[in-house]
Amino acid sequence: MDSEINSDAELDCVGLYCPMPIARTKEEMDNIQVGQVLKVEADDPAAEEDIKRWARRTGHELLKFEKSGTVLTFWIKRIK
Repeated sequence: MDSEINSDAELDCVGLYCPMPIARTKEEMDNIQVGQVLKVEADDPAAEEDIKRWARRTGHELLKFEKSGTVLTFWIKRIK
């Protein structure tokens, strides 16, 4: 079984649609320290690729991604 990832901050984007999940994720990442982990939950189908692509492009590390029903959960570590 995977070890649980502890998050330093959580962001609920359920019910929000593009571009809000990615905009809110960027805003929240700016509010945490380098090395901390942000847990993001969203249910916009576009958020899966948008947030994964954004994390790669900005140099943050996507530690884990889960899909449970319509809810997408991302654990993103701030790198810089």
